Amino acid sequence: MSVQHDPVQRADFDQVMVPNYAPAAFIPVRGAGSRVWDQSGRELIDFAGGIAVNVLGHAHPALVKALTEQANTLWHVSNVFTNEPALRLAKKLVDATFAERVFFCNSGAEANEAAFKLARRVAHDKFGPEKCEIIAAVNSFHGRTLFTVSVGGQPKYSDGFGPKIQGISHVPFNDLEALKAAISDKTCAVVLEPIQGEGGVLPIDLAYLQGARELCNQHDALLVLDEVQTGMGRSGSLFAYQHYGVTPDILTSAKSLGGGFPIGAMLTTSELAKHLVVGTHGTTYGGNPLACAVGEAVIDVINTPEVLAGVQAKHQRFKSKLEQIGQQYDLFGEVRGLGLLIGCVLADAWKGKAKMLLDAAAAEGLMVLQAGPDVVRFAPSLVVEDADIDEGLARFERAVIKLTQA
Repeated sequence: MSVQHDPVQRADFDQVMVPNYAPAAFIPVRGAGSRVWDQSGRELIDFAGGIAVNVLGHAHPALVKALTEQANTLWHVSNVFTNEPALRLAKKLVDATFAERVFFCNSGAEANEAAFKLARRVAHDKFGPEKCEIIAAVNSFHGRTLFTVSVGGQPKYSDGFGPKIQGISHVPFNDLEALKAAISDKTCAVVLEPIQGEGGVLPIDLAYLQGARELCNQHDALLVLDEVQTGMGRSGSLFAYQHYGVTPDILTSAKSLGGGFPIGAMLTTSELAKHLVVGTHGTTYGGNPLACAVGEAVIDVINTPEVLAGVQAKHQRFKSKLEQIGQQYDLFGEVRGLGLLIGCVLADAWKGKAKMLLDAAAAEGLMVLQAGPDVVRFAPSLVVEDADIDEGLARFERAVIKLTQA
């Protein structure tokens, strides 16, 4: 028997919600695989993936089963106790990565907050309070807490909230000379995204990442990789650092880690983890059984040769069609990214019109994203079916045609 709910509509958002978002005019109510239906019953294809979160699409049977079984068993016990799903998921993350220790939380911002606090604590314990400086990249994005938004290299997100966290500097992404000039023995961490997500789906250069690793080694600084958007198979490797072959000291994960259920994780070594002794950091919900049970199901499905190889094949299918559309309508200057995180950089004539393309695509029954005003971003399910890719891109092309004829 289904529960009867009071009717709600999009206009209610403007009456009851804080106005920090401007959501679409329609409300999705149901999803299955890479398809979504709104209140009117209209079907859309989902290439947004909840902003690189719905890594296995909507209502994936393995995730539904894991969540339902756990919901009938144990929801929450707090960090006064440990729980079996958390231990199982932690073991699987350790087995699959460089890491030896895991800290669970609820979001990417919290995972980065933990990473930055750990980096400062390690430097404080080993070298003293002067070694606290963090270097991040211009146009980076690391979350919305005061600390993480200060580390993020986008003043539009961090300005206007009073004094910022001190000891943070920003250098141009992929510019090794700038990083060399900025790093010193006061640097405790260099923080980088393997692909700048919000900053325009811009992959890191291998030589730059290798150089950053070397500079960190020389200056006793930690290399922190923010894999909140790039992790959990998104790049075609389980984590993007594995694609590049450069190992960080600390890695953060969230978004796809729970496939849509809120969870974040900070991964690191035993040697570094020992600096977060009992009482130094915590979270009430972090590592709760519901989130970890779902996370375990996610990694079980994704971390297989078939799914990871499928990501590469699907990347090629997307890229070739998007490049064809880009050339045919003089729409894109470049199609870039790794795996199923793809950014289409708008050509000069279309600069600033990413939002217009999003809205036109939605009108044709397709959900896509933007990464700034000049880049259309695709972050679909890693198991999106080829038929859905083809149909979704046909809808995208129809949206482009309508805009060119307008």
